[in-house]
This record gives sequence, C-alpha cells and structure tokens, in this order.
Amino acid sequence: MATPVVTKTAWKLQEIVAHASNVSSLVLGKASGRLLATGGDDCRVNLWSINKPNCIMSLTGHTSPVESVRLNTPEELIVAGSQSGSIRVWDLEAAKILRTLMGHKANICSLDFHPYGEFVASGSQDTNIKLWDIRRKGCVFRYRGHSQAVRCLRFSPDGKWLASAADDHTVKLWDLTAGKMMSEFTGHTGPVNVVEFHPNEYLLASGSSDRTIRFWDLEKFQVVSCIEGEPGPVRSVLFNPDGCCLYSGCQDSLRVYGWEPERCFDVVLVNWGKVADLAICNDQLIGVAFSQSNVSSYVVDLTRVTRTGTVAQDPVQDSRPLTEQQPHPSAPLRRIYERPSTTCSKPQRVKHNSESERRSPSSEDDKDERESRAEIQNAEDYNEIFQPKNSISRTPPRRSEPFPAPPEDDMATVREAAKPSPDMDVQCPVPILEVPAQPPVLTSTPTPKGELSIIPATRNEPIGLKASDFLPAVKIPQQAELVDEDAMSQIRKGHDTMCVVLTSRHKNLDTVRAVWTTSDIKSSVDSAVAINDLSVVVDLLNIVNQKASLWKLDLCTTVLPQIEKLLQSKYESYVQTGCTSLKLILQRFLPLITDILAAPPSVGVDISREERLHKCRLCYKQLKSISGLIKSKSSLSGRHGSAFRELHLLMAALD
Repeated sequence: MATPVVTKTAWKLQEIVAHASNVSSLVLGKASGRLLATGGDDCRVNLWSINKPNCIMSLTGHTSPVESVRLNTPEELIVAGSQSGSIRVWDLEAAKILRTLMGHKANICSLDFHPYGEFVASGSQDTNIKLWDIRRKGCVFRYRGHSQAVRCLRFSPDGKWLASAADDHTVKLWDLTAGKMMSEFTGHTGPVNVVEFHPNEYLLASGSSDRTIRFWDLEKFQVVSCIEGEPGPVRSVLFNPDGCCLYSGCQDSLRVYGWEPERCFDVVLVNWGKVADLAICNDQLIGVAFSQSNVSSYVVDLTRVTRTGTVAQDPVQDSRPLTEQQPHPSAPLRRIYERPSTTCSKPQRVKHNSESERRSPSSEDDKDERESRAEIQNAEDYNEIFQPKNSISRTPPRRSEPFPAPPEDDMATVREAAKPSPDMDVQCPVPILEVPAQPPVLTSTPTPKGELSIIPATRNEPIGLKASDFLPAVKIPQQAELVDEDAMSQIRKGHDTMCVVLTSRHKNLDTVRAVWTTSDIKSSVDSAVAINDLSVVVDLLNIVNQKASLWKLDLCTTVLPQIEKLLQSKYESYVQTGCTSLKLILQRFLPLITDILAAPPSVGVDISREERLHKCRLCYKQLKSISGLIKSKSSLSGRHGSAFRELHLLMAALD
C-alpha cells in the first residue's frame, strides 16, 4: 500500500546573498508578504521579491551603514535610516529619491510610516523620537522621555497614537495630537525590542530581551497578562489579521499565544535561527532572517497551526488542571479602533535648537538627493511590481499564489524534537504534523471585475469605443469588398460632433484667458465657473495649482463649490485636480480661517476685517460640506484612498 505524501508545516523557501557586505536591517512588506527590503553595511538598500533570486532595485545615497528600513502600507514608499542619523525616503514607483531628512545626532534604530498620512516616525540612539512631514521635509514633533536607544516604533491602526520601545526597559504611548506622552508601561527587566498593536482592540503587545511578552490594556493602561519562558530574546511578534492570536518568532520556532488567560496554542519548529521580521499572506506566515551577508526566508502553513481554542494536553509536561487552560469566559471587550484617523492633522512645529534642524532644505539637501539613485537591477520584476499598466487596477491589490509546500521527510524526528521543555512557564502543545482527513484547499480564483467607477486618466484606448463600431457590419461572408467612401463615411460618424465640442471648449478657454489678461485671477475663475463647464474649470485649476502664490482667500470662496463637484466626478483627472486644489487651500488658509473665526469680536467698525470674517465663514461652511464627502471616500484603497485620507487628516481642525 502506497504511503500518503505528507507536506511540511514549515519549510525554508530560499537563501540569497543580499549585499556585498553584512546585512544590518531588513523588513517585509506587510500588505503583500512578497516584497523584501534589506539594508547593509555597504550603505545600500536593496529590494527583493520573495522566492526570486535577483535584486529588483538598489537604492543608493546613504554614506554610512543602513541601520533601519521600513515600507509604507501600499508598498509604494520606503524609508531608510543610517548610522550617521540621516533618513532618506524613496518613491518606488517613480524609482527616485523623495526626501532627505536630517536632525538626529546618532544612528537611526527604528522607523514607521503613519497608516494614513505622509508622516514618518524615527527613533534614534540619541533617545529622541521625531515625527517628520515628508511633504514639507521637516520635523513637526519631537518626543523626549526615553533614556536609552529607541528600538521600535509603531503607529496605532487608527493613527492616533505612537508606541515606542527602548533599551531603558520601558514602553511609552504618545498622543500625536497633543504631542505628549499618554502612558508609560514598566515591568520588563530587559531592553524592549518590539511592540505591536492589536489590529482591532485597544491592546498592545511588547517583547523584550528578558524573554517575556507582555500585553497592555490601552483603556486602563495596565498589564493584561505576561508570557514567560521564551527560549530567547523576543525580537519579532505579529498579531493574526483577525486578532485571534499572537505569533512570536522565537529561536528556531514559531509560537502561537493567547493572552486572556496567557496560554500557548501551538509550537512549530522552524530552523530560521533569529528571525528578524514576520508577515502573513494567503494563510501563510513568511519569516525572514539574516546572517552576515545572507538573507533566508521561511514559510509556515497557518492552516495547519492551532490558533484558537483550548490548549492541547501534554502528558509529560502538563500538571495543571484542564479547567485552568480553558479560554477565559469573561474576557473583557475593549474598544475598537475608528478608521480612518483624524489626528496628526495640525501638528505644532517644534522649535529647533540645532543648526541641522533649523536650516531650510537648501542646496546641501538638494545635492544629497541628486547623489541618491535608484538602480533598477531587474526591469521585468520591477515593472511587474511597481509599474502596473493601469494604476487604478492595482487596487484592490493583486492576489498572489501561496508558496507550495514540499513533502515531509522525517516526521518522527520532527515530532520528537518539537516536545516542549519541562521548565516552560506557559503550557505549549506538541505540534501535530499529520495531515487531516480532508485538508483545506486554498483557492485563488480571481473574482470578475466590475465596471470601473472612475475613468482613469491614462488608458490605452478610448472609453466605450471599438474599432469595429466605425465599420459597416458584414452580414454574410460573401459580401462585396468595402468601398473606400463607405468606410470613410462610417469612420467620420460622430467626428463633426467631437469637433463642435472641442471648438466650444477652445472658445471658452479663450474667453477665460482674455479675462485673465485684462483683469485678475478671481475674475477669470468667476468667468470659468459662469460657463458651467467643469472641463474649463479643470484646465484653469491645473494652471493655478502650479503657483501657490496665486491663491487668495476670496478665490477660495469661488473654487470650493467647484472642488466639491470635481471630487464626485467619474473622471480620474478631475478627482486628482480637485484633491490638489483642496490640499493647497487647506495648507495655506485653514489655519487663518480657524484663527479668525476663533478671535474675539473687535471694538468699533472695521470694514476690511468684517469682509475677511465673512469670507472665512463662507469658506468654513463650504469646507464642512466637503469634509463629509472626504470622510466617506477615505476608506477607498489605492492612490485615491491615500489622497482622501491625507485630506481627511488636514481637515481634522474643522472638528
């Protein structure tokens, strides 16, 4: 009788030589689980596709070893911090340097992207935490409180808080709006290496070199439970996407924990040594580890891992009654994060003491950015990952196939080695590697795409037009050959109509241009609005947006109602123009509007002040009307979702 093929629960995927010198940092893309970024002592940042041998892109510009790297959620931007304290941000789709941020006095130990805005947090050996605005190339907050190096930073899922872990054995929680510490968590007896927010609840997990994992309640600001007995320092933890359990990347094993009460659901042997980062995709956990210049990736099949329920009994180790290991019947229900965030919207710029922070981004920064390059090593993989043909179709993200599991070679040896040690404080079951009678089957059948809700700005062919529509229908194969005049008459159908439309648009633009030449920008915008043609408004705004100094408060009162129409348009180019104009208005005028409306009434008659107050009230009313639309669209994914979430952050001051 043939022996059934038994597949492995965990296996090594590949090993690559990532850098010419030692690897000093790496990170996995959490959205796809397929993108890997590595930083090395050779001062480079290299991009890799998991399970492919060749480097996709190599980013240069740093002049000292890269100590920390981080990808943003859509995996479009990457930030890298060096040993010298400099930070660089690259745009992966454009393959170019985006920003160079200077201000830390020692090496960068930790980085994280804000989930909804163009902000980056950095932690350094100088004990400071800085929040950077990528757009303005400046530090908007500096948090002080740690006494040693900051090893890990994480934004909360709603973007309201920032958690920091440091070598001073503490975890701190910072309020991004107030710019101050909300709470300090103590209890670890060694450096804290990692923190991770629960994806849904107000819960935080921290892992330390003291071989413990602690869970913290973010409503009561107290410890929920503590898991002890890890086989080594805890450097990598990750919550399951639905929040049912926590994965801990231990020395040569993956452990699955619950926290109310503290218990171990499963242990899986993975010979990855000291794992550096974890990600989940297609019910598979991807782990990466590095040693010298080599980087290895590993896969754990989560469909064969116990993630919930009671703890399995081990007759050798387990001496506690079964009742102690049941899930807690009265586990408290915590608050759920509200998305998207409305914080970090109007940060107060800190006073910079050092010359490096005080100076404006000038020639020296520009020189650094010119010297930073993105060298595309593998054009085929680069185009597949970062250069989709249609940017709209990239959202929702492309589905990737799970990595196939190799057959198991020695099950008896693995079972024997997987038995937990008797001195474990948390009861851990022996991993069960047998395949169930009916194993789950992972499918990746793509769902049919619906109609495009937004017509993309760049496309290969006209929307709704087919070449066959311009030719006479052939009823029978024996029909005579088409006469040139008949074909031309069919092709010219609709041509006259299109010429009329374009002629009318050109005439309208000439009218607007004539008004601008003889009068001012406000009069030209008024004339464009009076024409009642959004295409003319878009053409005019695309010019005005290029020069921010053209914007005045009275211009905002005219443009804001048109922006509201543009944001609801089905044309991508209209939506993009509306977002750009609204962002300029918010950045230049929102602080002025809120300050004037909050100011006490003046004594006496001041005509100019009354006019300005009237304009501010009108703008405020229009912005409040637009804010509801922005909030409803901020849950979108892709480029538009990112733009609307950024606008939502900027408009938080209206509340």
